[in-house]
Amino acid sequence: MARILITDGMDKSAIAKLKELGHEVVEQFYESDDLGAAMRDFDAMVVRSKTKVRAPHIDAAVGSKMKLIIRGGVGVDNIDVKYAEEKGMTVRNTPCASSASVAELALAHMFACARYVAISNFTMRQDKWEKKNYAKGTEIAGKTVGIIGFGRIGQELGKMCKALGMTVLVTGRTVKPELEEKYGVKYVTMDELLAQSDFVSLHTPALGDKPFVDAECIAKMKDGAILINTSRGKNVDEQALLDALNSGKLRGAGLDVWFEEPTANHDLYCHPAVSCTPHIGAQTVEAQKRIGAEVVEIIDSFAF
Repeated sequence: MARILITDGMDKSAIAKLKELGHEVVEQFYESDDLGAAMRDFDAMVVRSKTKVRAPHIDAAVGSKMKLIIRGGVGVDNIDVKYAEEKGMTVRNTPCASSASVAELALAHMFACARYVAISNFTMRQDKWEKKNYAKGTEIAGKTVGIIGFGRIGQELGKMCKALGMTVLVTGRTVKPELEEKYGVKYVTMDELLAQSDFVSLHTPALGDKPFVDAECIAKMKDGAILINTSRGKNVDEQALLDALNSGKLRGAGLDVWFEEPTANHDLYCHPAVSCTPHIGAQTVEAQKRIGAEVVEIIDSFAF
């Protein structure tokens, strides 16, 4: 049986299941300087977004028991995947478990921006009754949403938006005509999506430190559009977004992820046109249970 390190927490029922299967489970977070040495004492490691597994950590664990690194979640940009695999370690993730939860949060931010939910909540707690200030709220039904990246999460969001009576435009690395028919969406070019969408929602992996949405991209967006980002913080140039909000080019933004986390961008997260959350896309009871179940399945089927 395997000795498993869980650095960022996991659903208790999944931990109990691993122990029931005979594995030894250790729940312990390690700072970066200590992580590599700690990895040597385990056969497998399960991380979330807090723990970053980089080349020096992997080098420190080469030749040890460590054979399997699992990211409990969708993205694996906090792990140097290619390097780990070159050193003989397998890297896996749980891509299906949190799709619905992240899509629901993206939709929640759409509603919050359209109806001024976030800022109204804030001002009422300051004993302000600013009803007239929010008379320009808009309905979701009848609007167009552009989904950049039509993978599992994008597809879940597309289903929800269609059910609300929205037109759904999508773009991605590949065009899959069968998905157009299945979800009732339309593939378009990036420029077409930006120009026509009232809401633009990002669901793509990070492209290194280069933002996917920069000033040039925002300039192509429809005036008064709302940007939603529940993917990766580095996908958006935060200064360009702030400039667009201040100028009125964009009506609002819903942000769950940030260039640096925890974010110190006070001007952005306190902006009245921003609906913000601290990277909670997968933080639902249901998603955590599904993530735990997928982790157990991966470990149970792995040949240690």
